[in-house]
Amino acid sequence: MDVCPFVPVRNASMEDCIWCANQLGSRLAKELDIPVYLYGGAATESHRTTVPQIRSGEYEGLASKITTPQWKPNYGPAEYRPKWGASMVGARKFLIAYNVNLLATKEQAHRIALNLRENGRNANNPGRLTAVQGLGWWLEEENLAQVSMNLLDHEVTPLHVAYEESCKDAEELKLPVVGSQIVGLVPLASLLQAAEYYMEKDNLFILEEDQKVRLAISRLGLSSIGPFVPSERIIEYRQEKQQSLLIDKHVKDFILSVGARTSAPGGGSVSATVGALGSALGTMVGLLSYGNKKFETISPIIRRLVPPLYSTMMDLISMIDADTIAFSEYMDALKLPKGTPTEEELRYAELERTMKGAVEVVMDLARKCNDIWPLLLEMAGFANITAISDLQVGAKCLETAVYGAYFNVKINLVNAHLRDVEYKQQADDEIQQLLQMAKEGTSAVLKAVAARTALK
Repeated sequence: MDVCPFVPVRNASMEDCIWCANQLGSRLAKELDIPVYLYGGAATESHRTTVPQIRSGEYEGLASKITTPQWKPNYGPAEYRPKWGASMVGARKFLIAYNVNLLATKEQAHRIALNLRENGRNANNPGRLTAVQGLGWWLEEENLAQVSMNLLDHEVTPLHVAYEESCKDAEELKLPVVGSQIVGLVPLASLLQAAEYYMEKDNLFILEEDQKVRLAISRLGLSSIGPFVPSERIIEYRQEKQQSLLIDKHVKDFILSVGARTSAPGGGSVSATVGALGSALGTMVGLLSYGNKKFETISPIIRRLVPPLYSTMMDLISMIDADTIAFSEYMDALKLPKGTPTEEELRYAELERTMKGAVEVVMDLARKCNDIWPLLLEMAGFANITAISDLQVGAKCLETAVYGAYFNVKINLVNAHLRDVEYKQQADDEIQQLLQMAKEGTSAVLKAVAARTALK
């Protein structure tokens, strides 16, 4: 094995990946007796953080290199293993293999790659894009050249920046760009980043995630060589196909699962569902007041109000499963061994951690519901009067969701496994405040609607 990276994709942090890298490195050394170097986020030495740094000298140079103090492996023997060499285990962000297509020569593509990649031409001539590796090559089967890049951190250099900068240099060289290509899988966030860029650039109003993904695919030309199928190429979508989630159930099946003789899904998931429906109704009322000549004067206001309502709806949808998952983690902690004092203490610590997690899920649910009261109140003043009752229903749904969170938090705070007195007091104080905010928010929206309907 040459290199093994751990990459945080979902419900995992870089710290989790660093821990995994150390665990694997230790086991490789103990069980296979091989030298292991940590790299990326798991690296312990600045001079051996990247794969190229560790590979310097190649296989042939390892025999002398591994015996020096500065190249002592993190795990395993500082000895040359002719049949193995050494392995690298690390933690890094998702690497995106990205190619921009040109009707040009390999040399012209490489010239652009040298301008862009972080290392540039040499130490005195660095490139413009941070956390980017690159070169130019010829793709024989497509009869075109490519600026081939590894985007090491798409939050530092996003897809659209790599594409637009390639287009800029190609234009200066009078070379046509004919789309681009992602090799392998890609994080959803990277495509949404691109969509947001083009939406802002062209003043577009797009809410739905699938439409944003379609915009990014179109603007980046990702289907220029072969079809870019989101369900197959976006890593989060691939994962969702393998998971059984509450949000993927039909309404009838979800209700039946709530009504079954099981503890989950329960009040937390139902509260998230009701809250999501409340925000959805607010979004709907806004959209019914948009795109019609009759409401043209308020279009800028709607374009400002609807996106955060839609975003809250999506966040609350995700909490339908988050609450059930949090409860399941607590139930798993109950099954931990408790035969010795050490096991008992570890079990108690895990029970308290998972119970706090369950509290935080519904606490965050209440926070998100309360964030949108100002938006609904403003919308109540001018929204399409024929849909105003939907706004009233939406407000009561959001209030009910916060009530659900309140009852859920209160019952969990008296759980015997939650021993942190200070945390319990802070959580109790906050949920009381959140419930009061929901009551006041609902009352304000309903009064505003009543004032308008009284004029009719």
